[in-house]
Amino acid sequence: MTARRRTATETATPGASAAGLAGPDAITRLEAADDLDLAADFLAATPTHEGRDRALLSAWARAAEEFGATVAQTSARARVVERAGGLELGLLARYTSRPTATVELYTDTLALAEALIEQRGWRHWYPEGSVRAAALAHEAVHEQLHHGPAKAALKRSLGHVVLRIGRRRVLGHVAGAEEIAAHAHARTVCGLGRSPLLLTAALASYEREN
Repeated sequence: MTARRRTATETATPGASAAGLAGPDAITRLEAADDLDLAADFLAATPTHEGRDRALLSAWARAAEEFGATVAQTSARARVVERAGGLELGLLARYTSRPTATVELYTDTLALAEALIEQRGWRHWYPEGSVRAAALAHEAVHEQLHHGPAKAALKRSLGHVVLRIGRRRVLGHVAGAEEIAAHAHARTVCGLGRSPLLLTAALASYEREN
């Protein structure tokens, strides 16, 4: 496992502002999709899943969401550092394990997310300050998946069998499932009306169109 883990979907470009947010039709389509469909879309766009059956991707997305929603709430043991530069990197937050476990929160991307929430009228889904709280909850799950038994538990929940030897089954990694689980956990513990996956997908839509 790499020491550095990217744990946020791509967001926006440098210098973006609320007034410049574009792609209303694309964002409206995202808004109309339910969280499970967005999660399955996320998996479909993840490398290694090209050509996989949609029903399988939906089943994995559902399993990852259910797992994330039931993960025990915990505070990240990592130190939290807030800095600018997330728009340039395409990140809202990320967890790194070395040299010291750290959660980096990117204030410029957080500000853009809040602006998008206001513009779209999503405040009933994402209350004031909830984006930051959700980012911390999200990264706390990544920390659990990095250090503890949660990684194996997620594999069991997904049930992706890559090898059978007699009665023994070897379970494989499902790329993108950890991200979906982390989003589902954040939605649950922060009491959000929609998964943060909608918000990050909307920001990514802005990035593609600008």
